[in-house]
Amino acid sequence: MTTKKSKSMIAFMFMGLVAGMMSPIQTSINSRLRIAVDSPIIASLISFLVGMLLLLLISLVVERRLTFPLRGVGRIPWWIFTGGALGVIFVTSNILLLPLLGSALTVVLALCGQMIIALTIDHFGWFGIIRHPINRYRILGVLSMIGGVLLIQWF
Repeated sequence: MTTKKSKSMIAFMFMGLVAGMMSPIQTSINSRLRIAVDSPIIASLISFLVGMLLLLLISLVVERRLTFPLRGVGRIPWWIFTGGALGVIFVTSNILLLPLLGSALTVVLALCGQMIIALTIDHFGWFGIIRHPINRYRILGVLSMIGGVLLIQWF
């Protein structure tokens, strides 16, 4: 019998799957935007500007605020604020790579990179994450993904 907790886990996993589907769609759209504006940097800027406006609207509707407590911000580690910059690198790189590598190879390379660093973060417990040591099954999973990259590239 399925428990309520396992049903919610399935729902969250489905949500993750759907969110992952957005990456190749976003990359394809942004690559077309690159052609339209004749610049990968401007295309990335427009993409982030539209995203920012959507988040502004969502914040106003859901959170009903745009502020956050400033108390203690000076004690927050500097790297906490680098997420947006990392997003710029990811999105702009995808805009540059898709026309050269195609959608499938661009996405699977990004996914392999994500998996390698995710396993490393899990293994060492970086950023306050609960440690999940690397084992042979996780390594086999990454090697299978790399094999998939090679198959996509060759065929």
